[in-house]
Amino acid sequence: MVKIAVLNQKGGVGKTTSVINLASYLGKAGKRVTIVDFDPQGNATSGLGVDKNSLNSTIYDILLSDDKLHDAIVETRFENISLIPTNQQLAGAEVELASAIGRELKLRDALKEHETDFVLIDCPPSLGLLTVNALVAADYVLIPVQSEYYALEGLSQLIAVIQRVREVLNPELKILGLVLTMADSRTSLADQVEAEVRKHFEDLVFKTIIPRNVRLAEAPSHGKPISEHDRWSKGAKAYKNLMKEILQRVAN
Repeated sequence: MVKIAVLNQKGGVGKTTSVINLASYLGKAGKRVTIVDFDPQGNATSGLGVDKNSLNSTIYDILLSDDKLHDAIVETRFENISLIPTNQQLAGAEVELASAIGRELKLRDALKEHETDFVLIDCPPSLGLLTVNALVAADYVLIPVQSEYYALEGLSQLIAVIQRVREVLNPELKILGLVLTMADSRTSLADQVEAEVRKHFEDLVFKTIIPRNVRLAEAPSHGKPISEHDRWSKGAKAYKNLMKEILQRVAN
C-alpha cells in the first residue's frame, strides 16, 4: 500500500483536483485507490458526487470516536475508487485532537488494517494537526504548486514541516515531487515560474505540467473526474501522464 499526502498550505492550488483525477487514472490502470478527504471543506467528497449531508460515518468519527475505517468507506461509482468522506464536522477536529493521547498518530493507526494499492490524502490548506496526521500516515508527499507569481512563497515553510515530521514522527517520509498546476501556456509568467521552481527543486519537479483548462474546472460541479467528463481534454491528458510518472517514481 502506497500512501500519498497531497499538500500545500496555500489554498486553491489544485490539491483536490489532483487527488480526484490521479485516483481516477490509477483506478483505470487497475489500482485500487482509497481517497481520504482530510479537508473540512469536503471538496473531494462532493467532487466525487457523494452527498456530504447523508453520511453515516466520516473521517472525523474515525479520528475521534470508536468508528473503524470500514464503517466510513463509501464505494464510489468510479472504477476502483473508494472514499473516506468528510463534512464540516472535521473543522472542529484540530481543537478536539489537541488533548488526545497519540494525537499525531490517529490517521496512521486507522489506516493500518486497510487493504488497498494507493491511499491519496487530500490535506487541508494549513499546517495544523490534521496535516501533521496526514504526514505521519503517509509514505510520500505530493506538492501541487500553482503557476503564479508567488509560487515559491511558503514552500520553504512547508519543506521545514515535512523535515520536522521526518525527524520526529515518520523517518520514512519522502517528497514524491512537486507538480506545477494551472499553467497558462499563453503567458510568459508560466515559463518564468516553471524555470524558478525547477531551479530550486530540480529533479523533484515532475515533467508533466497541469494546464489551466475549462473542462478540468467544470468536472467537480458534475461530481466526476476529468476522465469521465472529457477524457480528450488537455487536463485529462496531463493527469494521465502525471499518473504514469508517479507510478515510475514509487516503483524506484
